[in-house]
Amino acid sequence: MKIAVFPGSFDPITRGHESIIRRALPLFDEIIIGIGYNSNKNYYFSQERREHFIRLVFEGEGKVKVMRYSGLTVNFCKEINATYILRGLRTSADYEFERAIAQMNQNMAPEIETVFFVSDPALSHISSTIVRDILLFNGDVSKFVPGAVKI
Repeated sequence: MKIAVFPGSFDPITRGHESIIRRALPLFDEIIIGIGYNSNKNYYFSQERREHFIRLVFEGEGKVKVMRYSGLTVNFCKEINATYILRGLRTSADYEFERAIAQMNQNMAPEIETVFFVSDPALSHISSTIVRDILLFNGDVSKFVPGAVKI
């Protein structure tokens, strides 16, 4: 079975995240959206709320599961028998950052392959960081998050 983990904080999930996952669905038997936890990070939304948003977005999509984890993504992949890590790339800076992580992961766990998806150009300007900034100033983020997400 081809299982991929799409790791992230998803604070909040964006239309860009949703696009990557939906485009990757034909390639995998299952995509686990892994909500990572980092104790050094201040989150806008609780883990429960982020998980709720993701479940709403992919309601009825049997190939998508949502799980929380902490620690290294490759260790999480090993725990759940995933052999792929799915990542989205918006910019060349994303590529350089993600390439370095993928190479470290490959060194630690050669059986786990990282797969990159280039973002849809119409969505490449969207990031969770920018969405959070808009939210902090009471702006409308409805164009940047999936329709199922009501903030």
